[in-house]
Amino acid sequence: MSQTRRLAAILAADVAGYSRLMGADEEGTLTELKAIRRELSDPKIKEHRGRIVKTTGDGLLIEFASVVDAVRCAVEVQREMAERNAEVPSDRRIEFRMGINLGDIIRDGRDIYGDGVNVAARLEALAEPGGICVSRVVRDQVRDKLGFAFEDMGEQQVKNIARPIRVHRVVLGERPDPFEPAMGESTKPSLALPDKPSIAVLPFQNMSGDPEQEYFADGMVEEIITALSRIRWLFVIARNSSFTYKGRAIDVTQVGRELGVRYVLEGSVRKAGSRVRITAQLIDAANSAHLWADRFDGSLEDVFELQDNVAVSVAGVVELTLQAAEFHRSAAQPTSDLTAYDLYLRALAPIRSGEWERERYLQSLDLLGQAIKRDARYASALALAAFCHQALHNAGWTDDPTAEERKAVDFARRALRVAGSDPEVLGLVARVLGYCGEDLAAAIALIDRALELNPNFAMGWQWSGWLRLWAGQPDVGIGHFETSMRLDPLHGRASPYLGIGMGHFFARRLEEAAAILLLSLQEVPSWVPTYRFLASCYAHMGRLSEARETVTRLRSLTTEVVPTATHWRNPEHREFFLSGLRLAAGESQ
Repeated sequence: MSQTRRLAAILAADVAGYSRLMGADEEGTLTELKAIRRELSDPKIKEHRGRIVKTTGDGLLIEFASVVDAVRCAVEVQREMAERNAEVPSDRRIEFRMGINLGDIIRDGRDIYGDGVNVAARLEALAEPGGICVSRVVRDQVRDKLGFAFEDMGEQQVKNIARPIRVHRVVLGERPDPFEPAMGESTKPSLALPDKPSIAVLPFQNMSGDPEQEYFADGMVEEIITALSRIRWLFVIARNSSFTYKGRAIDVTQVGRELGVRYVLEGSVRKAGSRVRITAQLIDAANSAHLWADRFDGSLEDVFELQDNVAVSVAGVVELTLQAAEFHRSAAQPTSDLTAYDLYLRALAPIRSGEWERERYLQSLDLLGQAIKRDARYASALALAAFCHQALHNAGWTDDPTAEERKAVDFARRALRVAGSDPEVLGLVARVLGYCGEDLAAAIALIDRALELNPNFAMGWQWSGWLRLWAGQPDVGIGHFETSMRLDPLHGRASPYLGIGMGHFFARRLEEAAAILLLSLQEVPSWVPTYRFLASCYAHMGRLSEARETVTRLRSLTTEVVPTATHWRNPEHREFFLSGLRLAAGESQ
């Protein structure tokens, strides 16, 4: 039977003190174990879509497609076992120890092998009776999705595993089960509320009667999100996550749980001729109470003032102590040419679609060219044009990479000259200049300034993560990617996963790196950089057959297996990456 390889969550469990229990009462112990499997563990495994790979006298090996399902199953079994044992004398209790890992496995028939399985078994051996130990990659994947805490047990050296394993213990407190939703509630896990007032702005309805005006309504909402984000004491969910609710019937309390926010703003936009009307209402997500509603009317010439008025009004309701003087648009009015503004919004739409296609970027560049022709000092349009050219270069969608990179740098420098204190412009410029080989320290200073101006800038945190990786600061980069994911919890995670995986790779945490890089490929299976790093990672782990298989997939996507990698400024990191990739590709060192 053929072997197949895939990413899986592995749960290993055994009975603590099994030999002692069998010595004291062999028949009774076997009878009780059969009852536990029949009444508790097997139904729970089935409920959470697990597959029992094999059983031993005192143990189980189970695989799950979802790491969340694996941890939920383990917690529910351990809690119910604690209830079963409440009246049982301590020397007669049957208690499980459990270990959970997320990793690459080989399936051969019904059995599974590989480091992913071995690490799960070692984690189980570290668990206390009735407890659960998980690897760091498991903790990272579930900590914002499940309602319990983890205790860091540090790095542990275990048998037959060359590298130390970072171990975390699940804290099983005596409290209501967080997995069982109340009647009518969403089954999606809640996110913890931040330590400051938190808000999500949902897509506004387009009341213009013209579907072609949808981009304008979306643009209004994006500007309101940006304006709110600049208020430092607010926690504001990023546009990408808010817009996952577009076109859906909304339950505000569900939105609050899924995004981890206290307040939700919703409304509508009507554009008729030169007039604009924005209506908005603020809702307490905890109880669906309407806290405030208002209507803002004006001409297109007043559109930026209207957006700011909405933001100031919402902020004043959320925090009554706010003084109007605390809020100001961090840059001057973006442009005085409303046609240029309209062209900019149209250029944003193809990029915001999430479709990674050359034609969409070319379409946006055409619209941006028209906007810049009308207003040569339109910083947002200049910065977005720089980003588009850099994206074309990065994806290899150009016949002249050098010219494309030169255009990206030129537009970025022009944007910087007129950026003022606009955090999104500064962030885009930092990302482009940092990638294109300019002064990396200056690019990091720019992104730090952008995040100081707008600490809720989710994409800025992601860009900062990349800049930190390029500068040779993997752990700082990982932290910034994780901040981005909390501010934008429902947006695609392929890019943050890729960055986090690279960070673990450079920090020599190769098992974690491989698992997270595989997660990135699950989200976007055609990303060339992910295959390069995964191949290098496998090679450094001594898993050469998997490294070469990964290179084979890579060659189907690009002719350049080993890149120049000049944007990785740390020479040790660059050589670690390239040497592994050369080994995987069978090239001489």
